[in-house]
Amino acid sequence: MLAPLSWLKEYVDIDVTPQELQDRLFSCGFEVEELYQVGKDIDGVVVGYVESCEPIPDTHLHVCQVNAGSHGTFQVCCGADNVTAGKKFPVALVGAQVIETAKDHVTVLGTAKITKGKLRGYESNGMLCSGTELGLNEDLYPGAGYNGLLVLPDDAEIGADIKPIVGLDDWIFDISVTANRPDCQCIYGIAREVAAVLEKPLKAPALDYHETDVKNDGFDVTVEAEDLCPRYIGHYVYDVTMGTAPQWMRRRLALVGHNSISNIVDITNYVMTELGQPMHAFDGNFLRGNRIIVRRAANGEKITTLDEKEFELTEKNLVICDAEGPVALAGVMGGLNSEIREDTTSVTFEAAKFARDNIRKTSRGLGQISDASAAFSKGVNEYTVEMAMKRALHLVEELGCGKVSSTHVDRNTGNSLLPTEMKASIRRINGVLGIEVPNDDIVRILTNLDMKPVISGDELTIQVPAYREDMESYPDIAEELIRMYGYDHVKSTFLQNAQVTAGGRNPRQKAELKLKRRLCEAGVYEGMHYSFFGPSDLDLLRLPDDAPERHAIRLINPITVDLSLMRTTLAPQMIRAIARNQKKGNYDGRVFELASRFIPKDLPLTEYPEEKSTLCIGIWGEKESFFTLKGLCEVAAEMLNVKFTYEPAEKTYLHPYRTAKILVNGEEAGYLGQIAYPVQNDVDMRDPGYIAEIDMELLSKYYGAVRKFRPLPQFPVQKRDLALVMDKTVSCAEVTEAIESSSKLITDVRLFDVYEGLPIPPTKRSMAFTVTFTPDGEELTAETVDGQVDRILRKLSHTMGIELRS
Repeated sequence: MLAPLSWLKEYVDIDVTPQELQDRLFSCGFEVEELYQVGKDIDGVVVGYVESCEPIPDTHLHVCQVNAGSHGTFQVCCGADNVTAGKKFPVALVGAQVIETAKDHVTVLGTAKITKGKLRGYESNGMLCSGTELGLNEDLYPGAGYNGLLVLPDDAEIGADIKPIVGLDDWIFDISVTANRPDCQCIYGIAREVAAVLEKPLKAPALDYHETDVKNDGFDVTVEAEDLCPRYIGHYVYDVTMGTAPQWMRRRLALVGHNSISNIVDITNYVMTELGQPMHAFDGNFLRGNRIIVRRAANGEKITTLDEKEFELTEKNLVICDAEGPVALAGVMGGLNSEIREDTTSVTFEAAKFARDNIRKTSRGLGQISDASAAFSKGVNEYTVEMAMKRALHLVEELGCGKVSSTHVDRNTGNSLLPTEMKASIRRINGVLGIEVPNDDIVRILTNLDMKPVISGDELTIQVPAYREDMESYPDIAEELIRMYGYDHVKSTFLQNAQVTAGGRNPRQKAELKLKRRLCEAGVYEGMHYSFFGPSDLDLLRLPDDAPERHAIRLINPITVDLSLMRTTLAPQMIRAIARNQKKGNYDGRVFELASRFIPKDLPLTEYPEEKSTLCIGIWGEKESFFTLKGLCEVAAEMLNVKFTYEPAEKTYLHPYRTAKILVNGEEAGYLGQIAYPVQNDVDMRDPGYIAEIDMELLSKYYGAVRKFRPLPQFPVQKRDLALVMDKTVSCAEVTEAIESSSKLITDVRLFDVYEGLPIPPTKRSMAFTVTFTPDGEELTAETVDGQVDRILRKLSHTMGIELRS
């Protein structure tokens, strides 16, 4: 919310500095996100009087003697076509800062420092400035839009700072307004708070106007959707003279980011900014049937808005219609068929309250965002609807751009605009705050907030203004009191029966943090993605229609279709992340994400879904392979003190021969593999990528497991190398498990060679393992180890048909 200091002073006599006002606003609950001077980029520019101006031969330049008062008289070269002797212009002294423009003298490039220089051999000690070079335009100051020097008033004091003269000394407050205070999304709303916090009287905006006896016979308003439009006011204005709004209005609109369009349109924008009530003006000549109908749109009905975009509507959208069809998208934007034109002679002003949720859904659903839709989405009260209409009609009369007729139609559901009485216990209010606010301060604060407080014993009675729809019960009164009384009055104390606890992380948090650190130590960066994905992500994985991953929760009101489902797998976003990195020149990398998958127990939802913590790892690059990914999975296994085993697996989105499922004590805990080539092509992946997904929820039962200490053996270990011949269908993991289970003395089994070819039969292959035997209490002899080896070979031969290679 942008609020110029000069506009706030229209309603409150502010006698503190902008910085002090910023602090006071913050103290009462309104954070000023930024406070800046309008001319913050301008420095060292003063009023200069051109005493003489001589052309430089064969150029468009002039050499001028400029009197800058106490700053001296000096020579300046200038190429503007309107430079002349006897006039006053802004002059930037040497060392001054101004806005830098391109050669067109319009496009802003940044800021520039003024230095001494020479032009065509003539010394120049400064620069005469245009309006653009001071950051001004025609709306901010008359004449600033001219592509030449800015002409200053004859009574401007020579040598005086330029900022107060052209309004560059004004301050802008960028105020953060909380969602429960939509009444403060306007200048007058902030002015109310300023008046209260400074304990100054609040001046009311002028709302008076004079109606003529002229009527618009037959004009009528019908509200069919009262639940979406509880109040609608229309007023007819005739003898409209289109033109430009006065300078003061255009300047105020420019300070808050509005471009001036015409006097009638500027009035609607001015009222919206000043009072927070969006308004619209219909060209009376194009209001067919002289009627306005507020209704739900028909399915398939179309409208073209002022920005020339056509929308197809549904019955969920609210429209303003004339006798033949829509002329405005209610609360969002007017229709092109009823816009104000240069030849408009009559206008029907609209001020209404629309249901905030309906406007928000319409605006989002159609992708049509406007200042009006933003205001209605936050909330507009009926009190302001009537006030805004009066203000607009007053401005029509003040600007002399039309005559106010007596045709006034007010359709409402009977809601009162009078203050609402509220009673509360002072003891309960103080109980919420934890302190006792003196009764005198209670009366003072609530009086300043226009709530007319009366205290009788312990009972407080207030009159809640109609614009304060956030006030519902005594905790709201407590909030109003403490933000004005001062949070510094609240002292930190222990609760009466409080105890100090040790605190700390739970086992899950400790385990997950430890896992993240281990992965980072292994060179893997943590990544984060949205908890949503879209149907296209599931299609990318080539999942069948009955795949469990497609059993996903659909959002009721998604931002986009690509974020319309709660994710049931982390794979697609990791695949897309790998592709994005490769496209941006990151040709090798490692990324992990530890996040939740959302598994519904039933659809539509009847209870909360199951949130499964899941680890997803993605790697890519020349040095990465299936086995480096397997090594990273082993990092997770080692951290949890569990053993992963692997079996061949198939996934629709992974390479058919480079995919494995991960098992823990016989339970499937995840998978790993290379991304399938068709999937890589779909996302324009340059080099192969590999992903793994591990169900940490399944492994959570191992969190916090304590690793048992085993002392180093007193005697040396013994190792034996075994070259084994087996069928190609037998996996390394099966052989390793069989060897390890053969003897309790075996502490490690490592594969070091795989061979296929003569003299090995074609259906077989050779795998060589190093088996480590660790003594348990007594030294291992060669005979003992040989006996253990024989035991291993007998088991392998009997159970798996594996023989020792000769």
